[in-house]
Amino acid sequence: MRRKLRSPLPQRHGLDAARLRLPDDGPWSTVREHLVERLPRVAPDRIDEMLREGRIVGLDGPVGVDAAFVPGMFVWFHRDLPVEVPVPFELAVVHRDDDVVVVDKPHFLSSIPRGKHVVETALVRVRRELGIPTLSPAHRLDRVTAGLLMFVVRPEARGRYQTLFRDRLVVKEYEAVAPFDPAVPLPAVVRSRIVKERGVITAFEVEGEPNAVTGVEVLEARDGLARYRLRPQTGRTHQLRLHMAGLGLPILGDDFYPVLRDKPLDDFTRPLQLLARVLEFTDPFSGERRRFESRLSLAAWDSPGSW
Repeated sequence: MRRKLRSPLPQRHGLDAARLRLPDDGPWSTVREHLVERLPRVAPDRIDEMLREGRIVGLDGPVGVDAAFVPGMFVWFHRDLPVEVPVPFELAVVHRDDDVVVVDKPHFLSSIPRGKHVVETALVRVRRELGIPTLSPAHRLDRVTAGLLMFVVRPEARGRYQTLFRDRLVVKEYEAVAPFDPAVPLPAVVRSRIVKERGVITAFEVEGEPNAVTGVEVLEARDGLARYRLRPQTGRTHQLRLHMAGLGLPILGDDFYPVLRDKPLDDFTRPLQLLARVLEFTDPFSGERRRFESRLSLAAWDSPGSW
């Protein structure tokens, strides 16, 4: 087994350094020449600055501006971060042990670094606040969904916990607030085929063999609204939101379904009223049954005046 190379750079802002392996051959005479071609989104002047400041390093230390191209060489560096609007909600730890950390993720906080959201993500926040640089996600939640999110502490345990989610061995329960319609027969199991195309922000339902299954039931109703329990048996993109919209009961605060509405990233009003309430599974190491419950609530139900 090939030994995994350890980064010579420590994490910054809770983020690992990027690692690049230089090709085995090519026309480049210097590392700089290759990086200019390899990183077209980074200005050549910025690459020069990073090289001069010793911010691009190899196993033997900083790479100089005129360092020769070495086939197969590894280099590490920290990418420049995008400008992010701070998400003004706290993230609370629900459970922590030697294997997992379970948190209550607030609305509008992304699960992991991606695109415009890097530092303002649950993974980075928890790494920094708990001082666990090895922390990795066992699964993900949509940015606009609040509730339980689980991370794995030990790298060697990551695969076992991620497999539980992949193989649908984790019982998940969600709560949602949406309109109440007594004409909609509930409880029900909704089945459909959901497709998500690359580059398209929303998913959609099509004819064909179902690949998305959700149990829907009413917990309580009042004033034209209801609090629903949603039990997904599959994990398709935006599954719960699509299924509720398909029933004619779109979740309050949903800016995607049934109609796509543009919402600025710095608008933290009227969050999607969807909460990951329960995670339950058999621990792959201890064999014990574990159940975690969110301590959050949905504002449209508990504090309708604020909504």
